[in-house]
Amino acid sequence: MEHFKESGAMYAIAFGVIAFIAAQSFFFIIKSWKHGKELGIKKETLMNTVTSSILFSVAPAISILVTVFVLAKALGVILPWIRLTVIGNLAYETVAAETALNNLGGSLSTEITDMKQFSTVVWAMTIGSVFPLTFLPIVCKKLQKKIGGAVSKDEKTAKMGDILAAAAFIGIISAFIARAINGCTVTTEAVLDANGNEIIEAGKRLTQKVVTESSGALSILTLIFAIVFMLIFMKLCKSIKSLEKFESFAMPLAMFAAMGCAVIFSKVLPDSIANFTWYEIGKAV
Repeated sequence: MEHFKESGAMYAIAFGVIAFIAAQSFFFIIKSWKHGKELGIKKETLMNTVTSSILFSVAPAISILVTVFVLAKALGVILPWIRLTVIGNLAYETVAAETALNNLGGSLSTEITDMKQFSTVVWAMTIGSVFPLTFLPIVCKKLQKKIGGAVSKDEKTAKMGDILAAAAFIGIISAFIARAINGCTVTTEAVLDANGNEIIEAGKRLTQKVVTESSGALSILTLIFAIVFMLIFMKLCKSIKSLEKFESFAMPLAMFAAMGCAVIFSKVLPDSIANFTWYEIGKAV
């Protein structure tokens, strides 16, 4: 049962989901193409639209691929592949999976071998994504109308709406930055005796919380370089007119560049700096 994450059933589900999504995409492409011709749009214009759409889907696809890599260590490849084929992103998927695992004494940094933990993560990730799909069509139009009416009364309230939206986004990003600066992952492990056997008292296994992952110098350096690369790419896209259309690639490129720097730092910097963390790994807390 240790291969349940990549079993035949999981592959069957993955191929079924992907086939449905692909069929749906082709259906709307064909319908849109036919309708465009009915409207008298030139074939050259339609082809340019399709080509540009394909090119500009590369940037979000890179971000999704990064998310698959992040989740693959703990969840295997198939589940992230299924999830991100339909809906999801790095911010939501990792938070949902990490939250579920932390409550079960696990972590995304270690492989999941328990089927109950795996199924809990599946439910946490899936239900969280299903909720907006069913909730938003019912209330979004009314909510958007009320918010739009509230912030469009005058120029001052319109600016306030922009500020609130920016504040909400910054709040989400701040949660990830805080974890990169001062975060750690704590799991529950059995207490062992001198012979490596679990200690049982009153019929119960003794356990202790242990730090399995901690922020440190390397995470801070990676964060700083990610910010620097993002600022550089955004500046280039705004300064050079021919690069404006590549602005959506700035974030995934900055992520990959920062991860590359992290690999270099881990090899070049002294161990006392590269491996320095705020919380001692393996220390009981």
